Amino acid sequence: MYVHRTNNGKRIAQYSCSQYSKVPVGVLCSTQHRINAEVVLTLIADMLRAIAEYSKNDRAQFIRAVTEAQETQQKGDVAKKKKRLVVAQIGKLPESRYAALDEQYAKEQGALSDEIKGLEAAIDGYEQSRKSADKFIALVEKYESFDTLTTPMLLEFVEKILVHERDRKGSIETTQEVEIFFNFVGRYVPPRFGEVTLTPEEQEELRKKEERKDKLHRAYLQRKASGAQKRYEDKIKAAKKAGMDAKKDALRAEDISKGVFVPVSHLPKGEPVKAALPAAVNQ
Repeated sequence: MYVHRTNNGKRIAQYSCSQYSKVPVGVLCSTQHRINAEVVLTLIADMLRAIAEYSKNDRAQFIRAVTEAQETQQKGDVAKKKKRLVVAQIGKLPESRYAALDEQYAKEQGALSDEIKGLEAAIDGYEQSRKSADKFIALVEKYESFDTLTTPMLLEFVEKILVHERDRKGSIETTQEVEIFFNFVGRYVPPRFGEVTLTPEEQEELRKKEERKDKLHRAYLQRKASGAQKRYEDKIKAAKKAGMDAKKDALRAEDISKGVFVPVSHLPKGEPVKAALPAAVNQ
């Protein structure tokens, strides 16, 4: 995903799908599935705090839970990789491909060899990860708190993050699935993480809120289908663009004043300066 430091004229760090934005837009990936960086960092910190508390309270149970979670995740994936590995090692190609040129055949065999190495490494990694819960606990115990996540901490803990599309596109408030894969333990969610007990009154209030959001979203989709939404957006487009451009210009001016950004027009003109290289030293 690409990170954007500003969004809609505001300093809001946001991640969005890199494949979606490639021209032609929406072909490689049909949805943008973007998310604010602050939301992701908060989720990681909350999960690490919950994992740290759970592992300290019952280390043995934590190891069992992680192992079971790993086996569940890996069972299907490893089976697919092992099956593909057998096919790749045999190197059987469709009949229609045997007439291919030698150069193309060599390229395909090279790619096949690389795939075999990758599959073997992945399968080996899965086998080794069954003993990795202790390593993850040791990593958690290195830190007293997770109130502030630094880049080294994220690299130590997080293997990858998968961001899915929002459940209700076009809505300001909606749910969105985010999968976090940690180093050593993979996709693991501590027990009761994120669970909230609501009173009957709170449940009714939540139901009304969701009902209202559904109603507004249906109305938006109806306006979009009838063309009314586009006519409205076209009507306010010029004023909206002018306001957005003014906000962006203000942010750019602030960055220039702080030296964060230097326009090409502000660079010194003249002949490029050539750096003198040190003379070679004979050994």
